[in-house]
Amino acid sequence: MTAMYEPYGQRGAPGPRRPEDLRPAVDPWETGEHIFRSEWDTAERRALDVEWVAGQEARFPQRPAHVGHPRPARAAHSAPVPSRSFEPASDSRGRGRGGKVAIAIAVLVVIFGAFLVWRLESGNSRLSAELAAERDRSSVLGDRTDKLEKQLAGVFDPEAVSSGVLPSVFRVRAGDFTGTAFSIGSKAANGKANMLTNFHVVESVWEAGNRKVFLERGKDEVDATIVKVDKDKDLALLSAARTIKGLKPATAAVKPGQQIVVVGAPLGLEDTVTTGVVSAYRPSDQDAQSIQFDAPINPGNSGGPVVNADQQVIGLATAKARDAEGIGLAISIKDACDTFKVC
Repeated sequence: MTAMYEPYGQRGAPGPRRPEDLRPAVDPWETGEHIFRSEWDTAERRALDVEWVAGQEARFPQRPAHVGHPRPARAAHSAPVPSRSFEPASDSRGRGRGGKVAIAIAVLVVIFGAFLVWRLESGNSRLSAELAAERDRSSVLGDRTDKLEKQLAGVFDPEAVSSGVLPSVFRVRAGDFTGTAFSIGSKAANGKANMLTNFHVVESVWEAGNRKVFLERGKDEVDATIVKVDKDKDLALLSAARTIKGLKPATAAVKPGQQIVVVGAPLGLEDTVTTGVVSAYRPSDQDAQSIQFDAPINPGNSGGPVVNADQQVIGLATAKARDAEGIGLAISIKDACDTFKVC
């Protein structure tokens, strides 16, 4: 087979051609030269970095032998390979390294900035979550506080009720009978007070044509006059000769189980307080609305106020069941206020 050759030395560089520098232009995969070309090319590249000194040639590593394609022997008269000088790493290479360092620093700065942003956002998220949780806790605490306040507002305190009511309650002495009366509202004028009691307490004086009765509380004695009566409802309106703080009538509906305080002068014992609950409310009674309660009462309690936990009058104690325990009756304060228009 006819062989064709091309330069095998320093490709593209001017200079004499040597037989050793020629290689067949045939397919290496057909000849098997691909087996050693890589090693030979490597040796050839190394040879380019070797200088020729005083006609002495640099030693080339021997090309591996291959069947059918022996390496031609180098001729004795071969011309030396032109010397080649190399410069150290160029400035461009240095600039390349500096550019890589700058890029690396920039990347690190970006990463660090992103990390700081992440930490800031994470901190903000955490603070927002804590603030929301604190608001939730405050809301729950506020709800509990409101609930406790409502519960405390609904706690029945007989001592507080009694201390607020007693200054407005007096024992009534009408002839040979005694009972209880209390100041109501604030409509009385000219330094006087409107007092409510039962008609049967002042009945003997009224029937006798007299109008004068006496209000007593400890050493304090006040003159009073019978102004109006309602025999059917067992109600009487008195006018005290001086100002006495009036109690407020209850505005809420009376309910069974409601806790109460009854203030009066049973058997003439003034400033007596008993407690209990509303046992029943009967607004459809024939003569007047009737309130049943279980607080103990006795003769002398008649006309005394039945007061709820808010120190508001719900009725006037009127009677008790004979031969029974815990059955007292009161006239609704609404009936008394509607009858005399003084509340």
